[in-house]
Amino acid sequence: MPTSTPGLRARRTGVKAMGLALAAVATLTAAPAAAEPSAVRLRLPAPTGGSPIGVTDLHLVDKSRPDPWVAARPYRELMVSVWYPAGGSPRLPLAPQMAPLAAADFDDTLAPALFGTKPGTVDWAATTTHARAGAPVDRRAGRVPVVLFSAGAGAPRTIGATLVEELASRGYAVVTVDHTYEAAQVEFPGGRLERSAFPQRPTQEDMAKAQRVREEDMRFVLDQLARLGRGDNPDAERRRLPAGLRGGLDLTRVGALGHSMGGATAAQLTHGDRRVDAGVNLDGGFRGSVATTGVAKPFLQIAAENHTRASDPSWKSFWDRSTGWKRELRFTGTAHYSFSDAEAMVPQLAGELGVPAGDIIGTMDPRRAVTAQRAYVSAFFDLHLKGRQTTLFDALSSRFPEVKPIP
Repeated sequence: MPTSTPGLRARRTGVKAMGLALAAVATLTAAPAAAEPSAVRLRLPAPTGGSPIGVTDLHLVDKSRPDPWVAARPYRELMVSVWYPAGGSPRLPLAPQMAPLAAADFDDTLAPALFGTKPGTVDWAATTTHARAGAPVDRRAGRVPVVLFSAGAGAPRTIGATLVEELASRGYAVVTVDHTYEAAQVEFPGGRLERSAFPQRPTQEDMAKAQRVREEDMRFVLDQLARLGRGDNPDAERRRLPAGLRGGLDLTRVGALGHSMGGATAAQLTHGDRRVDAGVNLDGGFRGSVATTGVAKPFLQIAAENHTRASDPSWKSFWDRSTGWKRELRFTGTAHYSFSDAEAMVPQLAGELGVPAGDIIGTMDPRRAVTAQRAYVSAFFDLHLKGRQTTLFDALSSRFPEVKPIP
């Protein structure tokens, strides 16, 4: 998050406090409302890379630890999605952005808190991605580098699809992770929905615990990806894997990416796990030891307009102590949730439902904001995971004058 509080910054400088969303998740117990017949349907921007993409979900079970949030659970369960460059499979269906039960619960809880929408007015389940569900992995270029993605506090793994799809279309396997019982809702196979068990009014200790749990989750996910590399199927139900996924990931080239608290997770993972080579933080404040140690590996920090080292001491201490390749960039005219799917969705909600777009995503042209985010994040991972040189980070870019180095 951009500050040490658990909230998503107030809408005038970002979005509503996450405390509102967590409270909504905890207090709404009625069955989710069905989408109205005239409910708005949203679209995600198409990825611009050269490859079609595929996606598959994995149900992962960590029997080495009890669930840290729900004492009755003797082990930790996660849902993840693997996005990847795919071979041509035009007859396979496009995967939905959200599974149906998760979408209905999102409509009733997080969507009103974050976007100001009323339940039933947006058909969140109808949004499709550009990925073919279960498509074979395109192995013509060999094994592909891996990027782990973690969303903001309380947010589902699905809310970063705009950037995730772009990376997959450019030749990366992107693994998006739901942090169960912190995320507002997680849908598991068989129609089981697990809702947030995170405290409504989290303390600093709760937030520190959440950061530790996230890091443990990501380390476990890396372990399960290693199983894939050995030809095993880590899915708890042993569901069929896409052809070419086993052995298709290059775990010698791994990046970490996250928004808000997910950005702090990316930093901690880059610092503490030798398997992770580089990381990107999208407008998140730092927690844990990495805030004072920094990192010795390549790291990119991207800030909304009002996020500065002066307003967030963790950014200054992290920057001062980081010794690897490092850059900090400010996206002029953006707000905190510009670095999520809100950047693409809110303008549509504004046009259809009158949602105040500027309050949520700022004033930068949304299409340019999406294009710039995709360009800089892709260029960073291309440089540090693929060895492709770029001039994008050398100085102020004429392509993106809105993006400025932080002095």
